[in-house]
Amino acid sequence: MGRYLARRILQFIPTLLGALFILHYLMTLGIQLNGDPARAVFGDRTPTESQLRAMQELFGTDDPCFQRTGDPCLGVFVERLGNMAHGDFGVDSRERPVLTLIAEHAPITARLALIAILIELLAGITAGVLAGLRGGSFWDYLVKISTTLLISIPIFVLGSLSQLYLGVEFGSWLRRSGVSSALSDPFSIAYRPEKPWSSLLLPGLVLATLALATTARLTRTSLMENLRGDYVRTATAKGLTRGRVVGVHALRNSLIPVVTNLGISFGGLLAGAVVTEGIFNIRGIGGLVFGAVRFGEAATVVSVVTILVLVYLLFNLIVDVLYAVLDPRIRLD
Repeated sequence: MGRYLARRILQFIPTLLGALFILHYLMTLGIQLNGDPARAVFGDRTPTESQLRAMQELFGTDDPCFQRTGDPCLGVFVERLGNMAHGDFGVDSRERPVLTLIAEHAPITARLALIAILIELLAGITAGVLAGLRGGSFWDYLVKISTTLLISIPIFVLGSLSQLYLGVEFGSWLRRSGVSSALSDPFSIAYRPEKPWSSLLLPGLVLATLALATTARLTRTSLMENLRGDYVRTATAKGLTRGRVVGVHALRNSLIPVVTNLGISFGGLLAGAVVTEGIFNIRGIGGLVFGAVRFGEAATVVSVVTILVLVYLLFNLIVDVLYAVLDPRIRLD
């Protein structure tokens, strides 16, 4: 286990550097093609040379390489890596440290992602088990049809429809009916800081929808395959109860591909959070990235994505370790 963890941590280095360079080059190319964001801050006004230079230093676009289209600006990239290694992730256009901004916005996204993962696990695995145990039944067809529909709907469409019909229409009806706030708060059309958990339930449901459908179908297929295994027939022949055969033997092995999907879907949750937070006006990490892209704050985008890549790699490492927990036959060394 120790050697495996060491190898995986060493693999983090080229993965992280590659992701950061691709992001750096895309941001650099965007500045070279679309113009200096430091100049765009002044709008129709004509800044003095000193004002423009000060703003370029703030945005990190004062290097001449930003004037040459296609130049990867390797010097700027290396300098940025050195600053990050010393804990300096830069500042935004208002001279606020990016790490401070991340510390302010990360708890909101963490709550949103936690709600989405819990919904995905509870609803997705439950639906998959229900369909897998009753193949060809009404519940099986219901799960297959509903998950196909959910997968086919883009998250921005589902988010807008949920906000309109569940948040505006149904939520307003609940509040007019005089029901308690505990029932109406989950149907808020936007994030409310005074309701940090309940106002995130609807966005969390939207964010979890795609991963939920995938988890349900994976669980169903894997469970149906394992129920036909020889070891399940042997356990049944020994007189074990149906619940023990399914819960301890078949389901445990069936969750291995589901756990793999969790590692992949976590990255999707982080990406989808940008869209979901934009729809529901949530000022989390997604909203921070969206605002930074809009105003051309390359340092903020690179710094935030760096943290997200590290979190994603760490989560995948945890998923790999869970393989040995679910199936002791798996040896990570």
